[in-house]
Amino acid sequence: MSTKDVANKWWNMCQQGKNLECVNDLYADNVTSREMPGMPDEIVSGKQNVWNKNKQWLDNVEEFHAGEISEPAVAGNHFTTKMTFDVTFKDRGRQQMEEVAVFEVKDGKISNEQFFYSME
Repeated sequence: MSTKDVANKWWNMCQQGKNLECVNDLYADNVTSREMPGMPDEIVSGKQNVWNKNKQWLDNVEEFHAGEISEPAVAGNHFTTKMTFDVTFKDRGRQQMEEVAVFEVKDGKISNEQFFYSME
């Protein structure tokens, strides 16, 4: 799959709430996921560990009030998207989040992902 194909499939799966299936289908076995410095799970490597990180985040959600993921913008072997969420978490209450995600694609799979956001 091309980077554009991966980006579009990622976006469609996320729109349908198939986040964990997305990791299974589109991520490389040796994928690396990066959060902002100092955040929990700042750097996670390996598909199963990234899947576990996503599952833990989803399991902590009490209620999704709103959310939007922009269509991906593709440049070479990277794509990016803006994500906004209004979520009530079990452990920290309601939060409104806005972030930019950048993904790298190698051999038709997501090999790196990195998230940029304010930590207020």
